[in-house]
Amino acid sequence: MSKHTTCALYLSFLALPALAQTAAAPEAPAAAVQPAAAEEPAPATVVVEGRRPGPGVWKVSKGDHVMWVFGLYSPLPQKMEWDASHVERLVAKSQEVLQPPGFTVGMSWWRGLTMLPTMIGLQNNPDGAKLQDVLPPDVYAHWQVMKDKYIGNDDGVERDRPIFAAEKLLHAGLKKNGLVQNMDVSGRIEKIAKQNKVKLTWTMLGIELDDPRTTLKAFKQAQMEDLACFTRTVENLDKDIGTMRAGANAWADGNIAAIARLDLAERDEVCADAVLNSSLAKTTSAFQNVRERIRANWMKAAEKSLADNTSTFALLQMKDIVGPHGYLADLQAKGYAVESPK
Repeated sequence: MSKHTTCALYLSFLALPALAQTAAAPEAPAAAVQPAAAEEPAPATVVVEGRRPGPGVWKVSKGDHVMWVFGLYSPLPQKMEWDASHVERLVAKSQEVLQPPGFTVGMSWWRGLTMLPTMIGLQNNPDGAKLQDVLPPDVYAHWQVMKDKYIGNDDGVERDRPIFAAEKLLHAGLKKNGLVQNMDVSGRIEKIAKQNKVKLTWTMLGIELDDPRTTLKAFKQAQMEDLACFTRTVENLDKDIGTMRAGANAWADGNIAAIARLDLAERDEVCADAVLNSSLAKTTSAFQNVRERIRANWMKAAEKSLADNTSTFALLQMKDIVGPHGYLADLQAKGYAVESPK
């Protein structure tokens, strides 16, 4: 990482995976994102267990220079063990590993310490309000049902902003269905790179706030446009968990065609919009056009590595590969050859 450290804020625009990983783009050419057709899978009612191969890799090339692209997915089955042997061979023969795109808000270690008191209570509703005070009665009634089902008796969550309460509900639902938000796969690949002395390249977009203390104080007092995110989560949680379970099983078994048929980003996009449409985000210059800047930052790193190395290994979220606006479509549009896994 750089000389700046990432400040561990509870701001949702630093935590939401959609904001960190997706962006609008032209429609992807079919060759880049459409795997071979397969029969529609039966609804997944259980999560897979044991040692699993995971997905294959995409090949991006120009001349004799190649970049192998591996799709990350979360959540994954709690009792699954990933067989990393194929990835290990590709990483070992590469000169560089590109870590996933996203963004961080950086500040010096000392400044981060002095900011800690300002961070207290960031995830709470302004003015001590509870969820019952900020939600429509019918939405709150549905929340209570889903909270009892997945979270149980936790009154502390009632003081959370809706977007944070929604995240807690989602994570609790995943856990009860044998799924876990997973960082082990990317961590395993990073470890493999280090063991083989392969260069690790950070592709996160670094953002500096001109006046972080004032920004945090403003956030604590501002309302967010997060009702749609909360409502979408509560009303569709059981369906979303089914989709995520199917995606987790498909990832574990390397079934790219099944993953491509799933909507992997719709809920995340709704919640990311809650952040991007907030008055604070619209008036803070550092957060303007974040999605586009994240994508451009990754593209710059990818093109440089393809030019410099004969072999590169890159990590992307699966939804940024097989989705309708995949990152690889940009490379294909620039003349790189893109091949999907067999």
